Amino acid sequence: MLSAAAMLLISSCATLSGSGVGRVKEYVIESDRLPGSFDGFRVAFVSDLHYPSLFNAKRLGKLVKRLEEMSPDALFLGGDYVTDNDSIDALFASLSAVEPPFGVYAVLGNHERRNEDLIAHSMKEHGIVLLADTVVPLSHDNDTVFLAGIYDSFRYDSLAVQPSETVPDSLFTILLCHTPDYAERSRSTAELVLSGHTHGGQVSLLGLYTPVKNTTYGTRFLRGCNRTSSGSIIITTNGVGTSRRKVRFCVPSEVVLITLKRTTVGW
Repeated sequence: MLSAAAMLLISSCATLSGSGVGRVKEYVIESDRLPGSFDGFRVAFVSDLHYPSLFNAKRLGKLVKRLEEMSPDALFLGGDYVTDNDSIDALFASLSAVEPPFGVYAVLGNHERRNEDLIAHSMKEHGIVLLADTVVPLSHDNDTVFLAGIYDSFRYDSLAVQPSETVPDSLFTILLCHTPDYAERSRSTAELVLSGHTHGGQVSLLGLYTPVKNTTYGTRFLRGCNRTSSGSIIITTNGVGTSRRKVRFCVPSEVVLITLKRTTVGW
């Protein structure tokens, strides 16, 4: 059903000194749905900052500098932002300094259930667009791609939880949802899904065994680039911060950089 031509992981697991995170993980996503003027469009994706945690103020400054150096066309945020309310404004003020030309867009995670009003207010104050079961067009020249965001990606039965259904299948849609399980259970038809929540497991024994997965699908959507049953490409990031215990082992923190490419070749 979906017509994405290819997905290619092009980064290594090398640590980037001074970047504020363990690595920048890069993907190229190719699709014949992508409009011509979006060929080469670059998206930075950041999720699960849990600020402050192991991800502290010093690392936040380095992350913002690294994002600015990456020069993405758009910055997407995947939820689970702070560990305390006093950190909200500092976090979003810092992230808003990146100023990509197409803007900064965000969805909420499960950790925002206790302070979502404060989060939403701070995002608005700092020019960050919060997507809550909504779809927005991103337009360039005479072309448009669509960005959908889920308010609560742990619900699958709401009439409002499938905003990408409002976009014809022939058009390129990116879906932001905090947990990767949403895309599978809802049978999303978005071309590309961006998720976090799992932290990649946060702790893994040489990549062979991960005790805590935070997904009902085992290792299927735990980390990296995969396919849902309905054909969507889904990227699950390890995230930036840490939750519960301030430790990472064999699961480096990361930000994601995605380059979209137009192709006419079947996949």
